Amino acid sequence: MDKIDFKKSLKEFYNPKSRDFELVDVPDMQFVRVDGRGDPNTSPDWEKAMGWVYSVAYTLKFASKGTLGKDYVVPPSEALWWADDMKSFIDGKKADWRWTLQLMVPDFVTRQMYEQAVAASGKKLGAEPESLRFEREKEGLSVQFLHIGSYDDEAPMIRRMHEEFIPANGLKETGHHHEIYLGDPRKAEPSKLKTIVRQPVRRR
Repeated sequence: MDKIDFKKSLKEFYNPKSRDFELVDVPDMQFVRVDGRGDPNTSPDWEKAMGWVYSVAYTLKFASKGTLGKDYVVPPSEALWWADDMKSFIDGKKADWRWTLQLMVPDFVTRQMYEQAVAASGKKLGAEPESLRFEREKEGLSVQFLHIGSYDDEAPMIRRMHEEFIPANGLKETGHHHEIYLGDPRKAEPSKLKTIVRQPVRRR
């Protein structure tokens, strides 16, 4: 049985090489998602959300392999970020941040499979987060770049993206700040972490 690796089959969106800004058109995808708020380094909600999305995602992977005969590598974790007052986000006041933690799941995974995975995960994890859900989104036209290094060192490129690249190319932001985590901060040195930073936009 072949194993699908989305970092290869969707390379443009999950394994880009460019560390400079590039425009991409992100297709319709489906996700397991949980919302929360606060500093991910200290928030218990973040830990709970991480436990749930990974439990559901891996249960779906094994169900897909067993019932559909389709195996795949679970994609990297992602998060959407914003704040009620965006100045808090820009200034790095993480306690005020809001987020959606998510994992992409393939199109051949059905809602029925998702509901069964949630039930199975609940036996291990207890009550599910109220915001846990299975939904589709087409992010569409976006600016992205590959950041290598600590998460806290992303700010200069993010500022350039918003203050220089986006207006200079006749674009306007439309959605939340989006990050895809290609490295594991528990295992990799901060200087070697790889993160895709993405901002949905529209043409003015």
